Amino acid sequence: MSQNNFDEIIKRSLEIREKYHQLETQQNGGEWTPEQDALAYLTDAGLVGRNVMSYQKTWSKNNSAEELEHKLAENIWWLIILADRTGIDVRMALEKFLTKTEKILK
Repeated sequence: MSQNNFDEIIKRSLEIREKYHQLETQQNGGEWTPEQDALAYLTDAGLVGRNVMSYQKTWSKNNSAEELEHKLAENIWWLIILADRTGIDVRMALEKFLTKTEKILK
């Protein structure tokens, strides 16, 4: 994935989150806090686990491949949102992680 493509994914992710903030304000009188976002992410991360189990036929569930694809993408989206809400540049954080891990595994 090119840097420009990742930048576009981040931009689109933040735009979607803003629309959800508007919906939250309409429904609940205010936007979710970063802590609520983190809890939503953790819920979705757990669902990735269940969908992988179903995909591997160790947990009985219909449409696991389609749901797994959706939840994996949603988890990436949440991580972009959480990075933004906590002031972390996800691009730089990922680059640091990859570089550090590559050096460890040489």
